[in-house]
Amino acid sequence: MSSLRNQRAIIATLFLPNTAVLGDSAPSTPGDTTSSIVPFKGTHTPSASRSNILGKPGPLKSIVEDLKDKSRAVSPAVTPRQEATNPFLGFPGFSVPNAAGGASAAAQSLLDSVTSAIEGGDSQRKHQTTHNNSALPRVQRRTSRSTGTRTKSRSLSNSRQDSYTHTQPWHVESNPHCNGGLKNALDSVHGRLRSKLWVGTLGTNTDKFKESLKRNMEWRMREEHESLPVWIPDAEFASCYDEFCHQVLWPCLHYAIPDAPKTKSFYESASFKQYVAVNQRFADAIVSAYHEGDIIWVNDYHLMLLPAMIRSKLPNATIGFFMHVAFPSSEIFRCLSVRNELLQGVLGADLIGFQTANFARHFRQTVSRILSAEALPKGIQMDDRFVDVGVFPIGIDVRALTEKRRNPEVAEWVKVLKQRYTGMKLIVGRDKLDEVQGVRHKMQAFEAFLDRHPEYQGKVVLIQVALQTTEENEYQGGVADVISHINSRFSTLTYQPVVFLHTQDLTFNQYLALLTVADAFMVTSVREGMALRTHEFVECQEGRHRPLILSEFTGSYSYSGFRSCIAINPWDKRSTANAIFQALTMSDDEALSRWEDLHNHVVTQSAQAFVTTFLLRCLRANLSHQPDSLTVAPLDVNLVLPRYKHSEKRLILIDFEGTLWKRDFNVMRVMAKVTTADISSDAGLGLGGFKGWGIEEDSLNVLKKLSDDPKNEVWLLSGLQVKGVLEVVANELPKVGIVAENGCFIKTRQTRSGESAWMNMVANFNLTWKAPCLEILHYFTERTPNSFIEEREASIVWRFWNGPLDKTSSDRQWARRQAAEAQNHIFDSLGERYGLRIIPGSNSFLVLPNNISRSTAVGAILHPGGPAHVPALRGSSAASPLRASFSSWLVADNTDQSSSLSVDFVLAIGKDEKLMRRLNELDNAETVFTGEAVRVNGVQVGNAIAETEGIGSAGSGTDAKWKVRPEEVVKVLWRFADVEARR
Repeated sequence: MSSLRNQRAIIATLFLPNTAVLGDSAPSTPGDTTSSIVPFKGTHTPSASRSNILGKPGPLKSIVEDLKDKSRAVSPAVTPRQEATNPFLGFPGFSVPNAAGGASAAAQSLLDSVTSAIEGGDSQRKHQTTHNNSALPRVQRRTSRSTGTRTKSRSLSNSRQDSYTHTQPWHVESNPHCNGGLKNALDSVHGRLRSKLWVGTLGTNTDKFKESLKRNMEWRMREEHESLPVWIPDAEFASCYDEFCHQVLWPCLHYAIPDAPKTKSFYESASFKQYVAVNQRFADAIVSAYHEGDIIWVNDYHLMLLPAMIRSKLPNATIGFFMHVAFPSSEIFRCLSVRNELLQGVLGADLIGFQTANFARHFRQTVSRILSAEALPKGIQMDDRFVDVGVFPIGIDVRALTEKRRNPEVAEWVKVLKQRYTGMKLIVGRDKLDEVQGVRHKMQAFEAFLDRHPEYQGKVVLIQVALQTTEENEYQGGVADVISHINSRFSTLTYQPVVFLHTQDLTFNQYLALLTVADAFMVTSVREGMALRTHEFVECQEGRHRPLILSEFTGSYSYSGFRSCIAINPWDKRSTANAIFQALTMSDDEALSRWEDLHNHVVTQSAQAFVTTFLLRCLRANLSHQPDSLTVAPLDVNLVLPRYKHSEKRLILIDFEGTLWKRDFNVMRVMAKVTTADISSDAGLGLGGFKGWGIEEDSLNVLKKLSDDPKNEVWLLSGLQVKGVLEVVANELPKVGIVAENGCFIKTRQTRSGESAWMNMVANFNLTWKAPCLEILHYFTERTPNSFIEEREASIVWRFWNGPLDKTSSDRQWARRQAAEAQNHIFDSLGERYGLRIIPGSNSFLVLPNNISRSTAVGAILHPGGPAHVPALRGSSAASPLRASFSSWLVADNTDQSSSLSVDFVLAIGKDEKLMRRLNELDNAETVFTGEAVRVNGVQVGNAIAETEGIGSAGSGTDAKWKVRPEEVVKVLWRFADVEARR
């Protein structure tokens, strides 16, 4: 975290965490902060459209924020009044609707009871809620969004407050539209970042603001609140936000594609021009405020074009993009007419983050299928750069929530709730009233539960807290109908099964009390990025440990810690009803066990971890994408030879492929089918000897001469399998050690007694992954012309292209797309389960177990008890006693062996950058890179033309001390081999 202390983060989000409000600030009580009267518009939901006449604060941005940012009447910390005859009259929303009055009448009576309770109907009421006397009915039918039209009165931009001249006083308040989860996360790392600068809009009409007022606001917002306002014309903002973001992007990202031609704007939206203009205004503001070294963090779907716009002006800037909501499958996203522009915009970032692995996979597949780019498990390989794609689950600030729970008023309300609901079970939910939150599904499942378990009628209450997000459809009215229907069926004189409240109807302390006394918390979302309210419930349940009922379609459920919830499919109301019964009847021991798993995730995946992990990964990604500032000099043998001459013990490591041996893919097809019987004992003469394999005699001669020197230990590093060309080389050069399959097998050097053997370094590894991996690759081989599979003992290579490296070739583009899809399938289905890694190349990719590489093999060679120092037993194999020491060799992926290393001089020639970096830590090592360096996954790894195992293409630079062309390697080796002869 210390590396972030010197960094400034520029956070781009549509709405600033604070907004400017015209007029004098007048808190109702000391220490209270005033709130904006700007109608609420949820950051991740379609726009709200309540009129300014309400004069009410919006719903909670995040449950952790609540009252400190809003003007609320404070509930005095006094003993609550005694229980009324009707236990529901003293708590807002607890009215019994008249069943004969119809569904709408029932819903209205629910609201009337709230209004009457607050407007003074109960003069003895001590605990006030937060809505005012001018409240209007919140639950009402609205025009369907599928009409594609929205009335001006319901637009955020049209409901933003009127403007005055610059002489009008103004003050700063919390912005109810901002992304509260992001704000809380960044606040949680206060002091760990050097500084931060928020860039966004105020959320108010600004057309009538004079320039002097704007400049004054800019200065104060920046100096006092670390914020930079972006000034956007009201009409432009309305078209971008209300039309494109919420009628086009929002439905698409949440699998809610409207049927054409009902919503023509979805497919032919002219508002995209305004979306581009808004993103460009953000880009201009950020570029003007940027300082060298800043981390630019772009947030959410409102600003998908912004990363590429910034990259065009600041090519070396550190840019991260995080999608806070879901990302759909490619079949959904491809419906967008502007899909290419949106994807290209996001790919301007160094790092793209998502809430879950599923969303990240959907993005990689979408880019692969729409842009024909190479999508790898770790990101997207573009023509000129690599873009990292990662998973960063957002969390809550556990410490801040714990402090708020200690408020005495929370304990007071806990007592009130326990008194009012003595002998009853409480189910609590908190959702926005839009289609993806599944509130209707929840209500229908609760009704099914009461029908199937009549013994719980009168004993279970569902308290539904709703964040109103006005959908331009009939959905809200539908929810009210279901609620009133349930209450009309099951209510009695002293019992109402469903209590429906908006967040304005209760304080945050009351809400925390609800979470504390709840017997179950229920989330029935049909699609959601991350359900942080479930994290809050888990933390509030410390001491009670009651279960969580969670939809399988939430981002939280995708994490193993949250699999201890009671999982439901919200579309199946019968199974959801059973889940309610299971939650209410669960034993304390089982509930405790489940809660511990949930709590471990909440504490581990905190808001602090989210921010620090994302920003640090963003820095690393940017650094790895930059070309090296130092140019590597060509190898000067004359400077290296003196050290070689005067060394008594030398270790020479040489890459075999691309240097001493040039592969012929026609021969490779044969090699893939070769068995040991095909190779005669006479140097493989059954297949034409070493020349039949394409091995030059000069290469063998120089290796033989080097290995004959008693001061030298010569090792060949290869990705090939043991059978075939490596056995030919082993027979020709018995004194040369060989590493096969990138470290899976090692052939020891021949000792004085003539002993040498192949050792299996993966004998204890689980290799059952090969069968399903081969099945996947056979599928893609049938669909990719001229591709073939090389199945090896412990790894698999798929060669998807054997022709020239022509980027414009349609056949090669198709092959690369197939390769990207194959890699994603293998990684997603087998990677985590079996511990595999996939190393991509220009024309192939390699699948092998984790913790095995040429670098680990060299670690085994350098180890005092490794094959370079322990005489091998004749005929040793995977069953050999030597295998017992393999684990100790492999554990040290660390070259700090100087205390036990008896080698005076190390010469490494090859393309493995990981090995080069490892050997560079030794003072007596000379590392030589062969050919032009390239990058894969942002790490320099090899040569795109003379491809070795696991080598890809893009970028430039190397960490080696020297470089040499592959065709000159043999000449260089002869210079070293001739040293003893000249002496």
